[in-house]
Amino acid sequence: MLLPLKIKDKKIDVPIIQGGMGIGVSLYPLARAVAAEGGVGVISSAAIDRLLSKRNKKKYNTYEAVYEEISLAKSEGGVVGINIMVALGRHYEDSVRGAVDAGADMIISGAGLPMSLPSIAKPKHTALIPIVSSARALKIICKRWQRQGYRPDAAVLEGPLAGGHLGFQWEQLNLEENLLENLLPPVKDVARQYGDFPIIVAGGIYTNEDIKRFLALGADGVQMGTRFLGTIESSATPEYKAALLRAKRDDIIVATKPGSPCGLPIRLIKQSPMYQEALVRGRPPKCDKGYVLTKDEEGRYTRCPARESNESHFCICNGLLSSAGYNPDKEKPLYTVGANAYRVDRLMSVHELMNELKGVTSPPAVESAKL
Repeated sequence: MLLPLKIKDKKIDVPIIQGGMGIGVSLYPLARAVAAEGGVGVISSAAIDRLLSKRNKKKYNTYEAVYEEISLAKSEGGVVGINIMVALGRHYEDSVRGAVDAGADMIISGAGLPMSLPSIAKPKHTALIPIVSSARALKIICKRWQRQGYRPDAAVLEGPLAGGHLGFQWEQLNLEENLLENLLPPVKDVARQYGDFPIIVAGGIYTNEDIKRFLALGADGVQMGTRFLGTIESSATPEYKAALLRAKRDDIIVATKPGSPCGLPIRLIKQSPMYQEALVRGRPPKCDKGYVLTKDEEGRYTRCPARESNESHFCICNGLLSSAGYNPDKEKPLYTVGANAYRVDRLMSVHELMNELKGVTSPPAVESAKL
């Protein structure tokens, strides 16, 4: 049996947090299903304004979209959170405010250090959880949050086997010191120094045995993305799920050049059409979405390497939106996955997957599917 997890005032019956996969994979159908099974369902805030505007055929801003999606995810009970990327600077504060006002049980924030998170909105019952890849990063956050009168309610420690953007440089990915089991003890030490809050491990965790191993090593819970990508309830497109099921071990790579304009290594399926286009001939530089824009000297959000040249970068906004079915006729998709994605050989329901992860043996559900 997996022991319950407590974060702030929330009791989580199954210590499994479903990863917030953007763009458009982790939306309310997946989060609601995971929450109903006793885990933490998580939506992704990335480009959620565009996704809901298209889905509901009316205009949403980021605050409205976040508020509505969390409300839908929470409509049948359970614990629901949201993943908000620091790198999405233009929409970060509106995402935080929308999440708190909607009563999100937790905000999980990474892709950069969420230094100002406690000061954006009074969190009330919402737990604030940074994502880190080292004890040093967690200590920096704890010190900064301490000045704002807050300490993390938990932290997610993400190792180098995770999917999407990684918190390591290319040359650090295969170092023994950066194995998740070696990163955990010093991160736990920092957590004890600042109130002994829970540490959730993420990156490469795939089975019930993996979960039990890390809990025995001192983790309080786990976060898993790729396993939930391969569920019937995930909002990934049929093409995305088919690419996942076709992927072999050698098809899963960490891209740096060409790579994400965020400047972080990113793990993806190398057959992703946008990545292949970037390898062969690039894409005319344009930036008509602007989610990862950074500030210029005058404090305006105008800068993105993929806006100026695509020789070394692909357009992450359009690639991921296309993989979410937003504009597939205009842009080529980009499929991000975790290191163990090649092990996914069929789609299953969230109910079936959660039983497997809990160690409950049951016959395959009728809705299980193979592509």
